[in-house]
Amino acid sequence: MKKFLLPVAFLLVLGSFASAQQALSIESSAVAIESVSAAKDSMNTAGVSAAPVAKKKGFKDLFDNENFANTTGPRLNPRAFSFVEDYIEKNSKDLEEMRGWGRPYFNVMDAILISYNLPKELKYLAVIESRLHTSAVSWAGAVGPWQLMPATARVLGLKVNHKTDERTNYIKSTHAAAKYLIDLYDQFGDWLLVIAAYNGGAGNVLKAIRKSGSRNFWDLQYYLPAESRNHVKKFIGTHYIFEGQGGLTTLTKKETDENYGVNGTYIFNRKLSTAELEEAKSQTISGKYHSIVIAKNIVMVITDFNRYNPDFDKVMASANNSYEIKLPADKMELFNANRYQILNESIQLLLNNAVNGASAGMPSSSKDSAIMATKTAKK
Repeated sequence: MKKFLLPVAFLLVLGSFASAQQALSIESSAVAIESVSAAKDSMNTAGVSAAPVAKKKGFKDLFDNENFANTTGPRLNPRAFSFVEDYIEKNSKDLEEMRGWGRPYFNVMDAILISYNLPKELKYLAVIESRLHTSAVSWAGAVGPWQLMPATARVLGLKVNHKTDERTNYIKSTHAAAKYLIDLYDQFGDWLLVIAAYNGGAGNVLKAIRKSGSRNFWDLQYYLPAESRNHVKKFIGTHYIFEGQGGLTTLTKKETDENYGVNGTYIFNRKLSTAELEEAKSQTISGKYHSIVIAKNIVMVITDFNRYNPDFDKVMASANNSYEIKLPADKMELFNANRYQILNESIQLLLNNAVNGASAGMPSSSKDSAIMATKTAKK
């Protein structure tokens, strides 16, 4: 389906792949994948059939059923309602089963996508592209779980020849897909347009933007090929089935800003392992806190603090000035025990920067705004 070659100029140098813990998790998940595949083949050979489902999930269940109870996320765009309703009615049973047998595959993709600072929900692209099958082949020659075309795959660093086709390798193809998604997001800055371009090529999306005069997917959708238009809606439907709600990748840029704020998407950029996420604590804070001061007082390496709390100083220096801080449980206890000292030291750092004109890792600000921050803190 990915029928368009990335620009030759596409050279993306990224940071090191996750942590040792993530690497170990990927390795164990890869072993689990082989076991799951073998078990599935065995079941198919033996003619084992799934137990009948007593009741099919309806669209109303998306918000009422206990399996879809979490509706704190963004609501579905009205222009997607009819399509997504039909999609959920037809696909809920199969995808709910995939939630179980596909766990090892999802674990591999989660770790890799997070290591590239991408929303892990983008793994649902592989669900609609191939149903997670490594042997999937499209009519156009796209292969593997991420359905990459030969030329695109080679540009992304995969070996594709008569002896080897790394598009069928879960780990390598997910790395390649992540690079492709980053390139598309750099071009469009909108996840719905990225998903459309992943399916039908960036050229078709650019053409739709020109013809419609809009960069909003819901306005330009009918200028796209039907397959690409429906691909986006299938992705949204799949996201709702697995997550029970919408999210960052089911929204246009405008909807993202409305739901999360211009600086609110940091929560999707946390580069944490599953174990780290499970053991972390969160709370919302406001005030002129600074990352360096927090890290010092809770005895945490600043790079680790930034993994847990990306763009912290940027958000805290904005008009929003509110952040959902996430820390290991023991570090959160230290933060709360020293909270006022941390705030006072942070404000002092702000004042010093304002007076001295030094950046010290944070945006320069005027003396007046520093004084205002001090007054706010004393209230």
